[in-house]
Amino acid sequence: MMQYKIKLSIDRVNDFVKAATNCPFDIDIAYNSVIVDAKSIVGVLGLDFRRVLTVTSSDYDPDFDRYMKQFAVAC
Repeated sequence: MMQYKIKLSIDRVNDFVKAATNCPFDIDIAYNSVIVDAKSIVGVLGLDFRRVLTVTSSDYDPDFDRYMKQFAVAC
C-alpha cells in the first residue's frame, strides 16, 4: 500500500482522475472521514481542495508514483 499527502487544484482534477484510472488497482482520496474513489470524477470534484488530501493506493505503480510527487506536500 502506498500513501501520499497532496494538494490538488480543481483545474488538475481531470488529469488526476485519468492517472488514477490508468492503474489496475484501487486508489482512494480522502480527508478526515470523507473517502472517495480516486477514479470517480464526480467523487473527486466533491472534495474540499483547500485541504491536504490523502491518496491511498492498494499497490505500487512507478508512473503513478512519479505523477503523485508533483502534488506532494510536507506534513
